[in-house]
Amino acid sequence: MSASRTERLLNLLIALLNTKYGLRRSELREKVYHDTTSSEAAFGRMFERDKGELRHFGFEVETVTDKGWGSDDPATTRYRIGKESNRLPDVSLTPAECTVLILAAQLWEQAALGSAAQNAMRKLQASGGLVDAELPAGVQPRIRPAGQAFEDLVAAIHAQHPVSFSYLAGSTGQEEMRTVEPWGLGSRFGQWYLVGHDRARGDKRFFRLSRFTSAVTVLEDTFTPPPSFNVREQLAALPELPVRHAVVDVAAGALLGLRKHSEPFDGGTSGGGAAAETAAESVPESAAGGAAVPPRAGFDRLSVPYRDAETLAEELASYGPKAIAVSPAGLHAAVRRRLAAAAAFAAAPEPPIKFPRSEQPKRRKRTSEDQLKRMLQLVPFLVHNQGLHISEVADRFGITRKELEDDLRILICSGLPGGYPDDLLDIRWDDDHVYIFEDLDLKRPVRFSVDEACALLTGLEALNGLPGLDEGGALESVTLKLMAAAGEEGLKAAAVSGPEVAPEDSATLETAREAIRTGAQLRLSYLAPQRDAVSERDVDPHRLYSLDSTWYLEAYCHTAEGLRNFRLDRIQDLRPTGRAASSAGNPAGGFPVKLFTPNDDDAVVVLELTRQGAGLADDYYAERTAALPDGNMLAEIRFGSADWLPMFVAQHGGAVRILQPRDLANAAREWLDAALAGYGEHAARQLD
Repeated sequence: MSASRTERLLNLLIALLNTKYGLRRSELREKVYHDTTSSEAAFGRMFERDKGELRHFGFEVETVTDKGWGSDDPATTRYRIGKESNRLPDVSLTPAECTVLILAAQLWEQAALGSAAQNAMRKLQASGGLVDAELPAGVQPRIRPAGQAFEDLVAAIHAQHPVSFSYLAGSTGQEEMRTVEPWGLGSRFGQWYLVGHDRARGDKRFFRLSRFTSAVTVLEDTFTPPPSFNVREQLAALPELPVRHAVVDVAAGALLGLRKHSEPFDGGTSGGGAAAETAAESVPESAAGGAAVPPRAGFDRLSVPYRDAETLAEELASYGPKAIAVSPAGLHAAVRRRLAAAAAFAAAPEPPIKFPRSEQPKRRKRTSEDQLKRMLQLVPFLVHNQGLHISEVADRFGITRKELEDDLRILICSGLPGGYPDDLLDIRWDDDHVYIFEDLDLKRPVRFSVDEACALLTGLEALNGLPGLDEGGALESVTLKLMAAAGEEGLKAAAVSGPEVAPEDSATLETAREAIRTGAQLRLSYLAPQRDAVSERDVDPHRLYSLDSTWYLEAYCHTAEGLRNFRLDRIQDLRPTGRAASSAGNPAGGFPVKLFTPNDDDAVVVLELTRQGAGLADDYYAERTAALPDGNMLAEIRFGSADWLPMFVAQHGGAVRILQPRDLANAAREWLDAALAGYGEHAARQLD
């Protein structure tokens, strides 16, 4: 859509909304299109395209014909849009309901549905539905989607397009190309799953996104999903994998976190108890020799419980030469595959490192469709927020002042056919405060799109069980209100289901929340995996936030003399010191907080990410990015500690490598080579 087409569509919408009996095509051609040169056929094609665009925005153009002679004559056919067409119903929310709704919308920050959530909240504000609400002190849960695949699949699900991708089959361990009609996407057991119809197999299948080995390709044809499909109900029927035990050799004195939930392995003959017996039973015949060979000198043999081999393989790969997966064979192969892929990527020819000159964050190019969608939100927003400063309005919509003024100039030239002063939108901002005096029946926002309904309803669902949030049943009541307001689009939102963000250890969360609320200092015992040690810290707590159900405490650490982020599941003990928290190291800005607080002595690292790993640029707040010709990406990221970066590279198994600094790139390669050498030595000892 060109800018002129945006203006034309806006005028067409206003004309069709403000006619009681409808307008004939000839009237529209003369008064709205001002078209006197094209042929009737050419004008007809343009008009049909424009009706399709309005339908895309949810406005159905009604066709009105007179009964009797000549009723089928196109010249006498009239067109109009009902005043209630696609209008968001009134939604009245209490402060408690607004609290949970704001948290739900913020869940999707930097995620595929983030902008959709912001649009939905603006519509509620434009309708007067939002009231002042007090958010929980220092608490911000968030959802981390499964990389680029999540974005592509959500778009395909809502547009009803099939997808194809390469997939590592759990039953065979082989990569296969799959073509799937995506019905829904959801999280269960800490993993994201796609549910859909596998065309090659002719049946419903579940696909775990962590097993995707290629980017998702969205195909052009369409499909019809099953009626009333609900992905959460489908995933609820998915049985949880049984607890099994792996045999893992671990460097003596290392990996305290892994040892915490493991037991010594003795082959099930003595001392190991039920865990050791289960471990012995879990060793397949093909790998029995590996478990029979004793660990090499300087290593301990452990029995490690797990449910999912790929999840454990990701963890074990990150440990590099400090851990060797002995059995079962599938786990052993999965770890070696990740390490080999990471080593191959690290050794591949390197691209030239060149970032765009501009240091401004890259913004998606705005289209005329974006502009028209924004205008349909802007008018009702101004009606309910008279007199706001123009800069504040621009900030609310995430645009520059110039972009907002461009919108306003188009709006004030738009109106009813004829263009008389009283027939135009009347908006004034002479003193930098924006007022609207004539809205031409655009004062109510457009109904939620399926993406917007999905963002809010999925976010509310994810908050279920978060301690101290749902006082008075606000979560359930606001969900019912939004479902009623969203209508059919709300039902379609059931195709996406996020993880519940409640932490496993709610007691630790409650202790930290109370300390933040009262300004109390805390003492914690913390397991730092990078240093493989437990330390005692006195901290001044500031904020709590999560990625899915993994929660972090942002606090000023008196030992490190700076802001640090502590994972709650690594805090072994947490208690008040009896002292008040100091004002040192107060974090700047509001939510969403970052997992990383920049400092002058940070390591600035240039990474190359494959398309599978592209989401890491957002997860770690890349300062600069650049696209590469092969579809990969360069990302410049700050890290507070570089010691764990070899683990980071190994964990992601060929999706990321370090390019600069050279010493870190070499350290990662050495880490991977040492890990693979350990597996090679283990294989040689089996043969002996």
